[in-house]
Amino acid sequence: MRSTRLLSVGLALMIVASGCASDPSLKDAAAELQKDTQRLETDDVFKNPLKKLRILQRPDKNLPCGGENVKRVLRATADYTRADQSLDSHLDQAQRLMENTLSQVLDYKVEYDISQVDAPEGRFISGRKEVGVMVNVYVAPEAPTWRLHAETPCLPQ
Repeated sequence: MRSTRLLSVGLALMIVASGCASDPSLKDAAAELQKDTQRLETDDVFKNPLKKLRILQRPDKNLPCGGENVKRVLRATADYTRADQSLDSHLDQAQRLMENTLSQVLDYKVEYDISQVDAPEGRFISGRKEVGVMVNVYVAPEAPTWRLHAETPCLPQ
């Protein structure tokens, strides 16, 4: 009976310890965001000068976000020139292209929101990575088409 209790306490401690060990570190999350920047810049779609990719904020500086915690932020814009098509078709294509880039090139788990179908004012795309990095992209009806904001969680230095 006593050995069973000790075994269950030990198992519980191992589970708690493994949960703590899996929390993302700033180093890992920042490295992942740096990789995202490089992948975006070298992706076949976005290295095309017609897409006008602009990295507005590189994730190379710690930004304070409460107490002694910091985060890293990536902000970028790019454009998807509207062909001779309806606004809805243009936004649909731009949304699909960005969702594919986020999920297949940058390895985000993209959250699909069916309520945005046919929204003429633009679309929002959200995604997350296991290291805690979150991305939000606004797909706008006007240039620049894509406005990307990705950031690490607030973490200790």
